[in-house]
Amino acid sequence: MTRERTGFLDRMRGERRARERDGEPQPTGGIDDFVIITGFSGAGKSQAMACFEDAGYFCVDNLPPEMIASLSQLFAHEGSKVERAAVVCDVRGGTYFEAIQRVLDQLDADGVRHRVLFLDASEEVLLRRFKETRNLLSPVREQADVVIDTSDLSASRLRKVVADKMLPQGVRGKLAVTFLTYGYKHGAPRDADLLFDVRFLPNPHYESELRELTGLDEQVIDYVERSDGIADFYDHLIPLLDYLLPAYVREGKAHLTVGIGCTGGRHRSVVIGERLAREYSERGEYMVEVIHRDVDKPPRRP
Repeated sequence: MTRERTGFLDRMRGERRARERDGEPQPTGGIDDFVIITGFSGAGKSQAMACFEDAGYFCVDNLPPEMIASLSQLFAHEGSKVERAAVVCDVRGGTYFEAIQRVLDQLDADGVRHRVLFLDASEEVLLRRFKETRNLLSPVREQADVVIDTSDLSASRLRKVVADKMLPQGVRGKLAVTFLTYGYKHGAPRDADLLFDVRFLPNPHYESELRELTGLDEQVIDYVERSDGIADFYDHLIPLLDYLLPAYVREGKAHLTVGIGCTGGRHRSVVIGERLAREYSERGEYMVEVIHRDVDKPPRRP
């Protein structure tokens, strides 16, 4: 699906130029890309819109569903200079749910070229406040071109994932690489592209003087970096990443998440994640960040 979507704008522009050469009338909806952003409240719609704003899209936030069709008609007018647009439709409940479904059906019937970005999140994140809306939104989710689960995404990572899945390839810059550390006892990350398990290394948790520390502390760093097997691990992992990262770039990927997991996500994975982030940041070939998802969670009692 992603590879098909990355080429759809080029195909669409080619079709438009061909119709213009042949003197054929243009179809309804004269912009190159019209994106409707919707989904669950709290799932990251504002950050998604910021991603499109940074890419030069004309953006409208909190647009009622009934106004989407009217806006698309304005874009279709001959004098409109808007080529790419994104709108956020915040469906809060009641008649809004039915309204947005009618609007999407109407856009299809009118031949308006559009895409739908639906932002989802885990039950744990959403059910606390918005339990009653999830089932009502299911029909809209099924019509979405792309669904992104934002449960484990920071604001910056969400923007990169949206760029990877939704923006034309020419808008992207360097490959953004996130080294995400986590603890298996808290669950593996949902959106990681690659996962590496480092639980084979000695666990600082069982050293009483290190248990309350984390992989950001010098004592833990020294303990992990002197562990048996760590040198061989780097000797295998870094050449593998050196092979994979350029391959992903050639495939047009904009964002890659590399997960590094240990038991609790506080010691071994943090040390290794920091080491890899430093290694690839110094090269200057990629946009690198490191996120320690579980580093602040309390250690289990022995």
